[in-house]
Amino acid sequence: MRALPTRRAIAAATLALAGLLQVAAVPAQAAAPTAMVQQDQPGTEASRLDSAIQQALQQTGVPGAIVGLWQPGQPDYVRTFGHADSATKQPMSTNLHMRIGSETKTFTATAVLQLVDQGKIGLDDPISMYVPGVPNGDNITLRQLLEMRSGLFPYSSDPTFVNKFLTDPTAPWTPQQLLALGFGHPNLFAPGSQFLYDNSNYILLGLVVEKVSGQDLAGYLHDHVTGPAGLSDTFLPSGAEYPNPHAQGYTNQTLNGQEAISTNWNPSWGWAAGAEISTLNDLHKWAFDVATGTLLGNAVQAQRTNFINTTIPGAGYGLGLFDINGWIGHNGSLPGYESVTIYLPSQQTTLVVLINSDIPYQGNEPSTVIAKAITGVATPGNVYNIPPAG
Repeated sequence: MRALPTRRAIAAATLALAGLLQVAAVPAQAAAPTAMVQQDQPGTEASRLDSAIQQALQQTGVPGAIVGLWQPGQPDYVRTFGHADSATKQPMSTNLHMRIGSETKTFTATAVLQLVDQGKIGLDDPISMYVPGVPNGDNITLRQLLEMRSGLFPYSSDPTFVNKFLTDPTAPWTPQQLLALGFGHPNLFAPGSQFLYDNSNYILLGLVVEKVSGQDLAGYLHDHVTGPAGLSDTFLPSGAEYPNPHAQGYTNQTLNGQEAISTNWNPSWGWAAGAEISTLNDLHKWAFDVATGTLLGNAVQAQRTNFINTTIPGAGYGLGLFDINGWIGHNGSLPGYESVTIYLPSQQTTLVVLINSDIPYQGNEPSTVIAKAITGVATPGNVYNIPPAG
């Protein structure tokens, strides 16, 4: 889930995991990946995109990438680069299932906002109405959880969690176990007073969906979010299951900082905040749906896209969505995988990037480096960028 500017050890998958340990980047070993597509005429946007992406992959050492860019007036740009498996040299392909980390938050937030639309919950309800035992829960609202302003301590920053996860990344976690680790620390600030990207917020929101709907979260998302949106290959796993075909994941979030294959690690530690699996085709559809609110009423979507300033230059965060220089959506990062799914309303343009490494490059998320390169070519007035922490 990381995705603000910092490289936090396991912080669950997107926009800026708040706080694990720093780990050193593993130097890139692979040669520059090559596009698994036809050659384009020199000077066309497609050829410039090919060159920009190949350069970004060479810089970051990412083994493989799947990229989709859809712009009015331009041919669809759908490409794969490099390898899904560095050992066998199996090429990336557009039909691969990929772990999408904190993009999961866009689905969980949509579920919560549907319940708001139905009048079953209110954005300004305290979390204590639904989940007991939350520190200062009488004063933390669902809205503050959604917009990352609760003040709760992130469970992914707890030293016990970090050690247990890195010691055995295949072990299962329950939401209650995760929250107990976070609740063992004092809250960090008064609700609503600051922004802190925090997976604990979305674990709680997943429990709210289950409590109010009477369904488990995976079932609710299937029946009311991914199903109605036509996302047939997107789901929340219960454990380490991972449908074929899929890419191998490569990470250095390990006890010794050395690169490891994370493909079969258990993502249950991310649950409602970062465990979802999806594909390029599904995320192409989802980028528009979530940015424009096709599953929500206009009033609720307007509240969702009320983007508040964050600690990241040029980035605002709404209710499970960010706005980065006009691009609306979310990114995701968890060990071995990163993603970016964003929509630019001013140009009706969609970008999806899926990669099989989360090893940082000069303090940057590799997915950010690639998305920045793509938007620098395709939408130079709206360049996607999340700068590294200073």
